[in-house]
Amino acid sequence: MLDFFRRLSSGDESPAGREPDGAPPREISLDGLHRFPIADHMKLHNGFPVVDWPSVERWIGDTVPKNKRAAAREVGERAWLQHFRHALGAPFRIDEGRTALLLSSLERNVAQATLEYMERTLRRIGAVLQGIAQAPEGGKAVLIVLDDEGQYYEYVSHYYPESGEFAFSGGMHIALGFSHFVTIKSDLRQIEPVIAHEMTHGCLAHLPIPAWLNEGIAVNTEHRLAGAGQPLYTPEQMRRKHQRYWGEAEIQEFWSGKSYLRTDDGNMLSYDLARILVEQFAKDWERFRDFVIAANRADAGASAARKHLGLSLGATVLALLEREPGSGWEPNPRTWDGEAEKGGF
Repeated sequence: MLDFFRRLSSGDESPAGREPDGAPPREISLDGLHRFPIADHMKLHNGFPVVDWPSVERWIGDTVPKNKRAAAREVGERAWLQHFRHALGAPFRIDEGRTALLLSSLERNVAQATLEYMERTLRRIGAVLQGIAQAPEGGKAVLIVLDDEGQYYEYVSHYYPESGEFAFSGGMHIALGFSHFVTIKSDLRQIEPVIAHEMTHGCLAHLPIPAWLNEGIAVNTEHRLAGAGQPLYTPEQMRRKHQRYWGEAEIQEFWSGKSYLRTDDGNMLSYDLARILVEQFAKDWERFRDFVIAANRADAGASAARKHLGLSLGATVLALLEREPGSGWEPNPRTWDGEAEKGGF
């Protein structure tokens, strides 16, 4: 892959194909062929480059042989990352490991440790989620560590609707276009849980699972690999919060994934409820694995739960909340506001 990077950096031997020193490439190619003017298919969002991914996919699909398409995506990924580094300016740089790329202004020893952690984490996720996790095809895992919350929210706001209030986050897996993870600069210990959580999302991206299942698996995997951290509330306090908060309307938001976009306690409680459900279901790993593979966000996994776990999702939540049976707690897509969320917030 290093050869592709060298060709990408050097471009054509003619003056028109070369870039000034330090400037990101305006076009990409593979083996000197199949040229694509990637810079003409980018736009700036708050100063950050965003690629028109469908146009890149059309270039790959129309001109690149099937056996070289993964390499072509990696070339495009690297070009976009160079444009991103150029937009951020010094002291940001791109560091590279065997299976990961890091764009940050971290000290070199911290950056190297972060790359090693990403590579080790990817292997551990595969072992922990055996039969479920799948490493993303093509390219390398990409982590962008921005300097502060201002930069972070200016960039990730591109991936949110134009209006409304949204919950704060410390990291995000962005699956659109060039799949990548983004977080905020901190010491390695604070970054590690974000990497574990968001890389888990990346390894689940091939499955059409509902948001609650996506987030529940990611939280439990994060806790297993990076530790759970210091909780804000005691278990008894959380129990009371759950019992006060959830009703029939709120649980439908949970099944559709919309509750993860809330800016009140509904956001925190959604992550915790998903964690509890996955923790309980995963005790029988073989049945849980089959459930995850069959689950679909269109019905929040209700059909798969009945078939592979032998239970009703609504009845399970009612039992956890110590509530009387009720029909309004089972996932009901007809009541949802728009399409179900994928998760990976």
